[in-house]
Amino acid sequence: MSIPQQIYCTAFQGLRRIATGLLPDVALKSKAAVDEGGEPVLLFDDETSRSIEVDFRGTASDVLARLGQGISTSPAVSAPAPVPVAPTAAPRGPGRPKLGVVAREVTLLPRHWEWLGSQPGGASVALRKLVDEARRENEGRDRARRAQEATQRFMTAMAGDQPGYEEAGRALFAGDRDRFRQMIDNWPADIREHAAKLAGPAFEAV
Repeated sequence: MSIPQQIYCTAFQGLRRIATGLLPDVALKSKAAVDEGGEPVLLFDDETSRSIEVDFRGTASDVLARLGQGISTSPAVSAPAPVPVAPTAAPRGPGRPKLGVVAREVTLLPRHWEWLGSQPGGASVALRKLVDEARRENEGRDRARRAQEATQRFMTAMAGDQPGYEEAGRALFAGDRDRFRQMIDNWPADIREHAAKLAGPAFEAV
């Protein structure tokens, strides 16, 4: 398995940001910082703020080799229960292109099935259209929610003991950009800047 090249992350040693960029590059800079000693180094996924576990033992080549065997990220919240998978996928007609369709169990009331069955193309086509429409309509809110979660995760890990932490969290989820910036204004510069960057989409108009 090759080294994951498309994971962007940021590393902190104590309250100081030491690297940001693609995981292999950040891992090497973090390895150098670890070898120099001092406070522990923490790596965060730039999209989710989940911590990335990297084994810094051995040489730089050893670190990169282990990255190529896979990495682990700490979960933020418990994952939802998996949806039961139907035993077989929907049959394909002659010449029908492979769309990556996955058959899963869906539980609806009879009136829902009746309405879906009356739609052009049947239930499957109607469901896909409904999901696509909901995704488009909720795109802004979903982006804001992901930004809120990532920012809160980072602040909890790196700024939980900073003044105004709790009030900053309330402002974040209330969509109050000015209050949020006010609460983090006296935080260490690197922590403040990264938190503000993560929080940006949370304050965009939906």
